[in-house]
This record gives sequence, structure tokens and C-alpha cells, in this order.
Amino acid sequence: MRTILTFGDSNTHGSRPTPPDGRSVGRYGPSKRWPTVMAADLAGDWHLVEEGLPGRTTQYEDPGMPANMDGHAGLLMALKSHAPVDVLTIMLGTNDLKTRFAATPMTIAGGIAGMLDLAQSPEMAEAHPALRILLICPPPIREIGVFANQFIGGEGTSLQLRDMLATLANARDVAYLDAGSVIRVSDVDGIHFDPDAHRALGRAVAAKVSTLV
Repeated sequence: MRTILTFGDSNTHGSRPTPPDGRSVGRYGPSKRWPTVMAADLAGDWHLVEEGLPGRTTQYEDPGMPANMDGHAGLLMALKSHAPVDVLTIMLGTNDLKTRFAATPMTIAGGIAGMLDLAQSPEMAEAHPALRILLICPPPIREIGVFANQFIGGEGTSLQLRDMLATLANARDVAYLDAGSVIRVSDVDGIHFDPDAHRALGRAVAAKVSTLV
């Protein structure tokens, strides 16, 4: 049985779009989240490890969130906990778009580059000898809804991530998928995905993973 680890933020966790009143609406059930849709579409025996943490960034601790939001620390723990992993997907960058970080596309790509450095290190190569990596660029956000005041300027930055992360993936010899070519964010909060988007992304990721193994 092969293992696939999906590493990301609230959109990998399966958080539902937040309504205008800001009330918590929780997480989609297992059958509706894109990682589980992906796993169901993959041929053969796969063990899925879902590692989505709401608020996770590529490199920052967030003063507005609980501790442990830096993706580097989380990825190190996940890879050490679940070895050996055959396929690792990384979809991060959305939370870096918060105005308080003032991140540029290059800065966000730099944070992901650091995670690729970690995953492709000699230590990890020994622990995960068959590891293949799929870098997923999150779809562009929209400055609407309850989160708009936290992401001022983020929409424009997010539109520039696609080419930057494609270049990074090519340089590091990892697979790449532009989620924005498959789905768009919810009209409710401009950040999260609706069930149709989760379904479409899960199927697209499954198709991409099938070319790697």
C-alpha cells in the first residue's frame, strides 16, 4: 500500500466558506473534501494522510492565529510521523496573502522553496526513498466577504503566484498543478471552496498523481 500525504491549510482541511456573519460552519465531511475525493479516484491501494491546518502559512507564525502556523515546522513533523511517504502534495500560500504579512509572490515562493528544501533533503530521501512531490498553486482569492479586510491587496498578489510557482516547480523537478485552472474560490468568502470545487480539484489531483507513480 502506498501513502499519499496532502499538506496544506484550511482548503486541504476542508473548511466550509464562512458566511458574512462570521459564524463558524465547520468542516466538510470526508466524502466531500478534495483529498478524500482524490484518494477515491486513485487506482490501487492508497493510504491517505490529510494534513490540512486552517491558518497555515508557507513560513510565518501568525499573531492573529494559534501557534504552529509556520508550514516548515508542520511539514517536518508530518514527514517524520508518516514515513515512508510515496507522494506529497503541497498547497499553501493563501494565508500568506494576509495584509499583515505584506508578502510578495517571490516571498511566498521562497517559503515554499524552503519546504521543498526540507522534503528533498538527504535525511528525507533516506526516510522516503520513493517520494514524489506535487506542488499545487492555490486558486486566486477574491477580496469579498468576511475576510476582505484581512486580505487587502491579496487578490492581485494571488494572481501572480501561478507563474512564479510553476517556475519553482520546474527548477526543483517536482510536478505542478495550477488549481486556478480547475476551480475558483467561493462567492461567499472569497477564500474557501464549495463542494463542487472540492470534487473537481480532487479529481484533477488524482489524475496528476496517477502520472507520478
